[in-house]
Amino acid sequence: MGIVNVTADSFSDGGKWLDLDRAIAHAHELVAQGADMIDVGAESTRPGATRVDPELEAARVAPLIKALADDGIATSVDTMRASTALAAAEAGVAMINDVSGGLADDNMYKVMAETALPVCLMHWRTVQFGDAAGSADHGGDVVRDVHETLDRLVTNAVTAGVEHDQIVLDPGLGFAKSAADNWALLKALPEFIAGDLPVLVGASRKRFLTEIRAARGLDHTPIDADPATAAVTAISAAHGAWGVRVHEVAVSRDAVDVAAAWEKGQDF
Repeated sequence: MGIVNVTADSFSDGGKWLDLDRAIAHAHELVAQGADMIDVGAESTRPGATRVDPELEAARVAPLIKALADDGIATSVDTMRASTALAAAEAGVAMINDVSGGLADDNMYKVMAETALPVCLMHWRTVQFGDAAGSADHGGDVVRDVHETLDRLVTNAVTAGVEHDQIVLDPGLGFAKSAADNWALLKALPEFIAGDLPVLVGASRKRFLTEIRAARGLDHTPIDADPATAAVTAISAAHGAWGVRVHEVAVSRDAVDVAAAWEKGQDF
């Protein structure tokens, strides 16, 4: 899953793809590099971000999604708003990706059910904007908390009419979680994958990966974390993750192919 942020303030690429033509071209580039789906988002969820007006969010994502759908490119919409998800569905989006797991908008589960689209429900203990968000209280066991919370989100969605087999789960790496929390979740990834629903891993350029280089006194911008992201991709793929959400597609696509060849013991 290649990321195209049509935002002004995303943490690693804010403002780069606000222009529609540039966003379309970038999405095509990511597909050429091996992306199977393009995740389109118009509202940053970085700590300290401010919310975008609903009309602006929909106006940013819908034309891009429609253009890509017309070109035969599958897209997901990264939104916490039911109105934006509906606009994206009308534009031809293939999946709704809600980082709040449906909790930020009372109408989201209804729209998910009515559109009958595949949905991704992510764990985020505190949906917080404005002030910088720190780590949430996970009751001393982040893995158990994420398991239990995701189970509740699935129940919420299914109760609202979402088909169980249309749901993908995301443990929410980096969202109100410490570095230790993130590593604990990655270590437990086989547990999540062993469940009855597919799992999406979103580690790309997250702070806990930049800290690997920082600990060695090296440059540690979000972009510098692309090699570490690819390592997470390879291990996630080897364990059987449904997908990975990344900014830099080419190296992660190679990582997926390496994991597949390694598992098969043969080339393609």
